[in-house]
Amino acid sequence: MLGAIAGDIIGSVYEGNGLKTKDFPLFGRQSRFTDDTVLTVAVADIILHTDQFPPSSLYIDQLHWYYHRYQYAGYGRNFSNWAKSHSRQPYNSFGNGAAMRVSPIGFAYDDLETVLREAKRSAEVTHNHPEGIKGAQATAAAIFLARQGYHQTAIKSYIQANFGYHLEATLDQIRPAYQYDASCPGSVPQAIIAFLESTSFEDAIRNAVSLGGDSDTIACITGGIAQAYYGGVPQAIARQTLAHLDEYLCTITEKFIDKYCGGN
Repeated sequence: MLGAIAGDIIGSVYEGNGLKTKDFPLFGRQSRFTDDTVLTVAVADIILHTDQFPPSSLYIDQLHWYYHRYQYAGYGRNFSNWAKSHSRQPYNSFGNGAAMRVSPIGFAYDDLETVLREAKRSAEVTHNHPEGIKGAQATAAAIFLARQGYHQTAIKSYIQANFGYHLEATLDQIRPAYQYDASCPGSVPQAIIAFLESTSFEDAIRNAVSLGGDSDTIACITGGIAQAYYGGVPQAIARQTLAHLDEYLCTITEKFIDKYCGGN
């Protein structure tokens, strides 16, 4: 989960600005957490305070609560409208919002069937379009498999076989023409490829941001998988990431890390 937050904060500066290089500062004055972090922490908070499996109603309540506590984090219009109105009905989104917030589920549960079920449940309270659910499940599954020690090639094969994402293109092939795309089909495969081509956690984040699209969300998705695969977030990046959070978000994040991520 910390890897997802790190990706969000690092990518926040570069969202939509067309960056097409891996050579950039990881943190700067304008680096900040966005809705990706807020809603990732919301899901972590739900898991921490539920004995077994959270009901859909709890996801709705907590997503509303976190939105109203952090109203200026940069949410998408549809999510903002949903949360402002306290709606309890999903809005059939296939945006990448369900995938960006799902990483705690990939870390918290110990069998793939449960991970897939809970990823679906967390997504469909807002993103009940099949592509929205698929994006969340694919991301959570990749994190779970990475935690279990599966190699990148095995993770790639599983995602392609079970979710139908085409993961054969390289970043060098994708990067030149790639543009901002906040849909699951247009960003989740790219985020997974950024992980698949990586050699370290930091390299994975640089891969994701270098695509030049929805940089904070792509790096958020990539970062969760990379944390699981590489056994944590490098200390220097983890320290900077936590320093960018307020006390409340930091407390929930650290509690989740201690319980589910072996302290990192």
